[in-house]
Amino acid sequence: MSEHPTIDDPELGTLVRATTELSDGTVLTHDWYAGTLEIDGADLEIMLEGTSADEARTLVPRVRQTIAALGVLRRLATDAVVTAFSTGTPEQHELDEAASDLSLDTIEASTDATVVLHFTDNCGNHFPEGYWPAVHLGTDGQITRVTVES
Repeated sequence: MSEHPTIDDPELGTLVRATTELSDGTVLTHDWYAGTLEIDGADLEIMLEGTSADEARTLVPRVRQTIAALGVLRRLATDAVVTAFSTGTPEQHELDEAASDLSLDTIEASTDATVVLHFTDNCGNHFPEGYWPAVHLGTDGQITRVTVES
């Protein structure tokens, strides 16, 4: 039996305690549970903060709500990215390009009930390699800020 129980959810699938194995064989155990969910033909990584399955499981409803809103939320998020990094009011074609060029690849839920949507720049024209935009959602599901992460 695994040292860490999994979270089995009918909508999110199986989430396991995240680990990283170093080149010397050392295994690092992270403070989150992770899994992959296929949405619209693409894999979406799900990350739930928590040092126990019970702690991480409390975030499942929040992630389900976020996924249920993705139809609208994706576009709001990519528009927010463009707006945050524009010097003026973005033009419609800039918003449309970002909606097409940025793909959602990770939903990260924290124990404070905030959610971060991590995007990938598919064309490499918007963010330097190794950097990506992240859209932070407050507990009310509204966008609170946009950051660049690495």
